[in-house]
Amino acid sequence: MASDWLKKWNTKFGQTKYAYGTWPNKYLKEKLATLPTGTILFPAEGEGRNAVHAAQLGWEVSAFDISEVGQQKALKLAEKKKVSIDYQVGELPNLGYREEQFNAIALIYAHFPPNIRSGYHKLLHSYLKKGGTIIFEAFSKAHLAYKKKNPSVGGPGNLDALFSIEELQSDFTDYEILELKQTTVELNEGDGHVGTGSVIRFLGRKK
Repeated sequence: MASDWLKKWNTKFGQTKYAYGTWPNKYLKEKLATLPTGTILFPAEGEGRNAVHAAQLGWEVSAFDISEVGQQKALKLAEKKKVSIDYQVGELPNLGYREEQFNAIALIYAHFPPNIRSGYHKLLHSYLKKGGTIIFEAFSKAHLAYKKKNPSVGGPGNLDALFSIEELQSDFTDYEILELKQTTVELNEGDGHVGTGSVIRFLGRKK
């Protein structure tokens, strides 16, 4: 992955404060509360707020990111909350996850570079058990207008890095769709997501 992409995230996570706070994403929190605990993977997990929350609920948590700075802060947060998470640093194809390893995968603002995104989604699909759950929230293509009005809401600044419902349907084809919608939300996640944004939410069960 390009060194400028890695530098971007190491810089963002290199501040003393947690870029997106230490509380879990609201949609993730809501959906995790409806599921039995098991094994869960958090791709692009950054500073660990969501992974740590899942661990506090009793999940067996795996996570990864390209940023070693994010990993360090995540492990620090896990130690503070007295939980354990398995957090790897690297690119997904090299991390050794197994087919049908996980009961759930949580993609929360996992905006991978457009040239690898579909490939990563297909790999993640293979790591999910049949009957397993995808929990997804990320910015939609309509989000650019909100970001232009209020840069504090965060999110990618190029259209290709944002999501459409059609793209998700193409990448995750073999699912019972429990929820799939584009909606407007009010975000208050650290200093990184503050204000009104447009997101896509997807909850799916692998057939």
